[in-house]
Amino acid sequence: MNAPVPAAPAGVLRILRDNGHEAFLVGGCVRDLLLGREPKDWDVATDALPDRIEALFPKTVAVGKAFGIIAVVAADGTVVEVATYRADAPYADGRHPGAVAFTDAREDALRRDFTVNALFLDPATGEIRDFVGGRDDLDARTIRAIGDPAVRFAEDHLRLLRAVRFAAVLGFSIEPATFAAVQKLAPHIRRISAERIRDELFRLVTEAPQAGEALQLLRDAGLLKEILPEVEALVGVEQPPEFHPEGDVFVHTKLMLDALPEKPSLRLALAVLLHDVGKPPTAQYATLPDGTQRWRFENHAPVGADMARAILERLRAPNALVDDVCAIVAGHMRFADAPKMRPPKLRRLIGAPTFDDELELHRLDCESSHAILDVYEFLKAKKAEFAAEPVLPLPLVTGRDLIALGHVPGPHFAQILRDAYDRQLEGQTDKAALLAAVPPPAR
Repeated sequence: MNAPVPAAPAGVLRILRDNGHEAFLVGGCVRDLLLGREPKDWDVATDALPDRIEALFPKTVAVGKAFGIIAVVAADGTVVEVATYRADAPYADGRHPGAVAFTDAREDALRRDFTVNALFLDPATGEIRDFVGGRDDLDARTIRAIGDPAVRFAEDHLRLLRAVRFAAVLGFSIEPATFAAVQKLAPHIRRISAERIRDELFRLVTEAPQAGEALQLLRDAGLLKEILPEVEALVGVEQPPEFHPEGDVFVHTKLMLDALPEKPSLRLALAVLLHDVGKPPTAQYATLPDGTQRWRFENHAPVGADMARAILERLRAPNALVDDVCAIVAGHMRFADAPKMRPPKLRRLIGAPTFDDELELHRLDCESSHAILDVYEFLKAKKAEFAAEPVLPLPLVTGRDLIALGHVPGPHFAQILRDAYDRQLEGQTDKAALLAAVPPPAR
């Protein structure tokens, strides 16, 4: 094959080979090249020892020198991870080998996770070294552990989740013995740090072309209940068929995830995943004023927002992301009232920094249930209407103005400022008139 390899990894390969060493592209970048996908990272495997790698390149970082891994920083800033061929001693902690021995390409392939990730490629000649049947599994679109699946997963428990991610993102199946080992060993995923689980999970929901199917695979593997029990709890939670003819809350969530746009924002994907987690704890089979009975979920949005915060904080998600996702979850039911909102409230809704993802979640929510898009179309039109002017202009009346009028700072400030701002949004742009409408300070 004539592989399109960027200058940085191609240069690393050339320097290693010009100095008498074997050097190949290896791992995910080879898999992606063979599948016609654009690699995210470029990894090189070589027989050169770590000290030799450091000597050959002017700028390196010893990211894992004890394990034979040196990061080479190219002139353009690109980082290429270069690893010496190695064989690993038994893993004592479910992540790190007890010791390593530098060896040859075949032994290096045998210690890797899945067959499709253990191919070696010389992009200059197109030569591929395959010691584990990775080419056949690529052709069969299969994720298969190398050797004994239980041994591979014992070496690094995160591989349990990675097997699901690779299958979901690539559209592959998981080989039966490998999948059976995932199901048996699923509880071991709890031994992995929250940060590593988070990274895999976030990639799963944003990169899988059918994120709902990915969620189902995660459940079938026994991993969902281990890492997201709050989402597992959606299974079997009934909904009123007049609003949700598609089925229970889990089915609804899967449909929404499957309908995500290509390459969705992480914020949107997480908001979709978590938007209804408040339904199981708030579910009530209630009698309505007209005497009919149906399932209701009072306050499930704010309850869900609190649960989403706990989930994302448990996963060590960035604070700004947590705040945004929770704001979307908390407010996702208010869209139904948008056509009845007064202009100030509507402008604040549309002017929110999360509005675009909120609107997209609302569309997905409707299309995955009753399919009525009246509110969505209304809000799209209103957004276009407001586009010619600032959606949220700076407030004319500020706290300093209230102090100048004799008000003492306190909790009442917020309501006075909100009322003044509402009048401003309704069209009153004369600051003097706005100040005249402020109630006098208490005596």
